[in-house]
Order: sequence, then C-alpha cells, then structure tokens
Amino acid sequence: MTARPDPQQGKIPIIVDLDGTLVKTDTLLECLLLLLKQRCWYLLLLPLWLLKGKAYFKQQIVNVIDFDAKDFVYNQDVLTYIKDCRSAGHHIYLATGADELIANRVSGFIKCFDGIFASDGHINLTGSKKRQLLQQHFPNGFEYLGNSTVDLAVWAESERATVVSPSEKLLQQAAKRCANTHHIQTQKPTLLTYAKAIRVHQWVKNALLLVPLFTAHMWLSAQAWQMAVLGFFAFSLAASSVYLLNDLLDLAADRQHSSKSKRPFAAGTIPLAHGIMMMPCFLLMAYGLAMFSNLDFMIALTVYYLITLFYSFYLKQIVMLDTVVLAALYTMRIIAGTVLVSANFSFWLLSFSMFIFLSLALLKRYIELVDMQKDGKHAVLGRGYYASDASMVASLGAASGYIAVLVMALYVHSPEVRILYQSPALLWLICPILLFWVSRIWLLAHRGSMHDDPIVFAVKDRLSLAIGLVIGAIFYIATQAFTL
Repeated sequence: MTARPDPQQGKIPIIVDLDGTLVKTDTLLECLLLLLKQRCWYLLLLPLWLLKGKAYFKQQIVNVIDFDAKDFVYNQDVLTYIKDCRSAGHHIYLATGADELIANRVSGFIKCFDGIFASDGHINLTGSKKRQLLQQHFPNGFEYLGNSTVDLAVWAESERATVVSPSEKLLQQAAKRCANTHHIQTQKPTLLTYAKAIRVHQWVKNALLLVPLFTAHMWLSAQAWQMAVLGFFAFSLAASSVYLLNDLLDLAADRQHSSKSKRPFAAGTIPLAHGIMMMPCFLLMAYGLAMFSNLDFMIALTVYYLITLFYSFYLKQIVMLDTVVLAALYTMRIIAGTVLVSANFSFWLLSFSMFIFLSLALLKRYIELVDMQKDGKHAVLGRGYYASDASMVASLGAASGYIAVLVMALYVHSPEVRILYQSPALLWLICPILLFWVSRIWLLAHRGSMHDDPIVFAVKDRLSLAIGLVIGAIFYIATQAFTL
C-alpha cells in the first residue's frame, strides 16, 4: 500500500530522513566523491578524522568541499507526500544522520521544513540517538519516513511508520515494530540497469583491437583471433571500471544534462556504494584476463587505464585537449591490438586513426554544445566549452575527418600497399566512400539527427554499417590477384 496522509492520525508531526529517503542516494558518499574530485589530497586525513568519530568525520568532509543542494537527486514521491502532509496541516521536520550543513542547505532548497535535526560534529544522529531525540521533542507521537534497518529503532517508537524502500523484508521488519506501517515504493535496479551503468553498449569501441588482425592480414590465424578476443574483453572490463569512476565523479554535471541525467548513478537508481565496489572488481577482472596475454599488451592496457584516469580527473576540463586525448585513447586500442597479435606497427593506420577519431570526438562535443544552445545554457559544467564554440568545433571536426581521408589517399599511393595488396588500385574506391560518410555524419549532426555518441550511432545506423561492409570487401578483394 502506498503511503498517503492519514486523517485519523490527527496533526502529528512528519519526520523525514534524508539519505535514501528524501534524497535517493547517500549524501556522505556523494561528499566523499566530491572530495576525491575537488581536493583529493585531503583523503590522507580521512583516517585521522574518523578516529575522532563519525560525526566529526562527516563535518570535516563537508567543510572542505563545494556542493549545492540542488545537485542531489530527490525522491519525487517523497516530496509529493510531505507536501501533501503539509497542506493537510502537519508540521514537517528533517531528521538525518548527515551533517547539519547538508541538512540546512537541503532545507533551504526544499523550503517546506519547520525544523531540522542533524549530526553536529559531536553526535552522529542515527538509530537510537535519533529515536531518543525525537521522543524528547515529540512526546505525543510522530510519523517517521525512513529507508534502512538503522531506522527500525525509530519506527519502534513511531505512531506511524512510512518505509521508503524496494525491500519487502524491511517493510515486514518495520511492521513488527509499528502496527501502523505504510510504504512508498522505490524503483528496483535490474540487471539491465547495471549493464547500463557499466555501459556494455560502449564495448563495441573495443572492436578496434581487432583492426590489426585485418590490416596485417592475420584474419586466418586462430591463435591471433583467440588473443584478440581475450584483449577485447580485457579492455572492455577496464573501460567499464573507468566508466563507473567517471559517472561517480560527474554526478552533478550529469544531472544537469538532458540525457546523462538518466544514467543509473546520476538518477539514483543504483546505490553509489555498488559503483564504488564494482569499479576495482572490473579492473581486477581485466588484469586477470590480461595475464594470459603478453607483457606488451599489459603495458598498453595500463597506459590506457592511466590516461583515462587522468582524463576523468583533469584532462577533460581542458578545452580541445579533451578531444585529442579521446582520439588518442581510440588509437591506444589499435596499438594494444597490434602488440597483442605481434603485428608490425603501421604509421598509416595510426595516423588515420588519430584524425578520424579526433573528428568523431569533436562531433560528440559539437552535439553537446548544440544541445546546450537549445536548452538556453551558456557553458558546459566541468568543461571549458561555451555554447558559442559550436561552429568552431564543427569546422575543426570536419577538417579532421577530411584529413583522415587524405591520409588514406596517401597510404594507397605508398610502397607498403604494393607489398600487402595484389590490386592496390582498388583501394582508391575507399576515399570517395569515406568522404561521403564523413560529410554525412557532420550534416546529420548539424540537423540534430545524430546520437550523442557518434560511435554508437555508427553501429546502429544501417547505412554506416553497409559502408563498413563495402570498405571491408574492397580491402579483401584488393588482396586477391586481380589487376585493373
């Protein structure tokens, strides 16, 4: 049964918990992630702060970070409920184990609380301590909204218990302590939700590790295929580890974005603690697979991971450098695939990769800037771009795409081609096809018809897939003994 104001309860005060109840996430974990992003050197002080008690620990963290209460993701069902209660004449209070600075800012943002009870640096207001304080202030009874087992102590003394949780077990436990128990159901994360969090759909980018199999004409080697597939999953797991970290660090920025706000951590559909635990687990699994490869691949994987970490913390905030780094990360996949199958490095392949992926990285940034213009926003939060940069970014991106085609044309005329291909003249056909594809994706982006990730768009777009097959066929036919 979904909770509604109970007219039979008179005008008893409504007491609302914060973490997991009014706010979908844990504000302490959000503050720790902000500390990691804003002032990571303070992490060294965390053990010392914790020695002085959890309340002191919470207080010190919020005192050294910059946060805004509007950046938290609020449970709209709970907000509706407490506003209905207020309209019915109930007094509404916030009672939370979070630090009082967080509680005050939340209260200032929500603007419907008659009072606040929170941890103050000395007392950690949870469990029995919260129950005692509420009994002192409300001896005639109260209704309490909570979401976890630590709230059972409070519900035991409540006139009415409202459970904000997807857990049937918690609801049963609350009912044993308070006869008048109701609930506000919250969304349960599914396997699909977790798959979305680790961005399984982005694993397609790691198919770039297979490219050296074809450019080095090793596609008939079973051993090379085994190693390439192993490398694909190692890179995919490592990439998911970074995606998790990136989403955890970008909660505030993602929540202001039209599509990124739907990501599981930004939306509060998966607990932040799960993401924090999953991140090292995926990295360990990645290296567990990499151990079956060679040392050069493990070095390439490590370099890729370190660059992505540096990108998540710092490089993505630097205008233009962020797109160059993204292009380099795509190229790193090709480098990793090359050392994985012990192929020779191709100057032409790496050059083409840098320019074509720089074009796609700029395309992604261009789409974000256009979306900002539509939303009336001036600047990208956490980035160095302005909405007015869109036209310049488009010019640079299209130019980079055309340079990639030029590199392809020069490659066709190079001595290396005559060694690898029986009919190298056929490769000229690829150049106009690439010119068409690069021009088309930029035109679609200009019209607003492009997915916010060009790589994902290319995989889903039938024409792009057909073009990829045609180019692959041209490469294959060119290897055969056929002369124009």
